[in-house]
Amino acid sequence: MANSLVSVQIIPKTEKYEDVIPYVDAAIAIIDASGVKYEVHPLETTMEGELSKLLQIIEKMNVKMIELGAINVITQVKILFQPSGITMETLTEKYH
Repeated sequence: MANSLVSVQIIPKTEKYEDVIPYVDAAIAIIDASGVKYEVHPLETTMEGELSKLLQIIEKMNVKMIELGAINVITQVKILFQPSGITMETLTEKYH
């Protein structure tokens, strides 16, 4: 069972303030390619997995933003670390 839930919002800054949605799409593609369970929400994406792996994914997302031409990146992260195990459903089941 996963030991962490990590929500991430990535905000790339481009030199000419162009639309950043393609950048965000590229960041989500990195999450998708990683194979971890995730859910995209309007203002952030939540991933489920081992904390060390999720942090590596966030690092790859930031690097990708720079590779795509962003001059810097703000990344907001929320972490729930629970060594005994945690899932997204555990926190949201009463709302489904």
